[in-house]
Amino acid sequence: MAEVSPVPPFARVSLVTRKENMNVHEFQAKQLFGQFGIPVPRGKEITSPEAGAAWAAELNTPVFVVKAQIHAGGRGKAGGVKITKDKAAVPGLVKDLIGKTLITHQTGPKGREVRRLLIEEGAGIAKELYVSILVDRDSGWPVFIASTEGGMEIEVVAAQTPEKIIREAIDPAVGFQSYNGRNIAFALGLPAMEPAAVTPFIQMLGNLYRLFMDKNAAMVEINPLVITSDKKLIALDGKVSFDDNALFRHADVQQMRDLHEEDPLEIEAGENNLNYIKLDGNIGCMVNGAGLAMATMDVIKLAGSEPRPKK
Repeated sequence: MAEVSPVPPFARVSLVTRKENMNVHEFQAKQLFGQFGIPVPRGKEITSPEAGAAWAAELNTPVFVVKAQIHAGGRGKAGGVKITKDKAAVPGLVKDLIGKTLITHQTGPKGREVRRLLIEEGAGIAKELYVSILVDRDSGWPVFIASTEGGMEIEVVAAQTPEKIIREAIDPAVGFQSYNGRNIAFALGLPAMEPAAVTPFIQMLGNLYRLFMDKNAAMVEINPLVITSDKKLIALDGKVSFDDNALFRHADVQQMRDLHEEDPLEIEAGENNLNYIKLDGNIGCMVNGAGLAMATMDVIKLAGSEPRPKK
């Protein structure tokens, strides 16, 4: 019998992230952060140059940050994040970005059209950290993931410097405790880095856990979480995804859904109570269960091809 190499998890990752979760925009994630006491820069969703000019006048900050709002990472590298100290330049930046198609490593070659922006105040950054919380599929417990390498993609950090990834599991029967926060803070070297930030950091982690549990989130990520030059903690960027199966509990979260960011075929399938996940392979798959779907896609990838659900 021929030797079989370990099954790569690529198909499983694609299935989980595309089917089970609903994503929201950064400005919506930060609205939720604010509701749970997680500090964020002052900002606002903008859809026109006129609205951008009015908000810039009201914001009146030394540095303005204009961010494209799409459900994909890598916006900065694709030209979707602009920074200016000139208030008068903000409307022009809005005009340049609205309607632009951004192509990042997560959008695919077709890219995503920018329909809305987030304009917020800049921050004096002294240190960048990474913090997220998600469910550990092995234990079924929520787990915090943290790193000193804020601003970088966590997958890159895990691949290149895995020793810089910190994990702290939370017993759901007990919930987040102060010692969990201290474990993370000390593992990051926060007491030596910035002692004054330790207590606010632990409090913020507790608020992050409450958001995760109360809203039935699948993942909450802050990247980067910054310590500013005046010793404050600020969630400079945020990403939140929600478990589809729990959305019926959260009408406010359902209203955050942006159908422009989802595939039309997946939307149509959902409206007809069908589970359809669009992939870019060349082998069609029609299956009758999630386990069989994952096993079938793994076998296809092992054979050197790519899966594609049958239309």
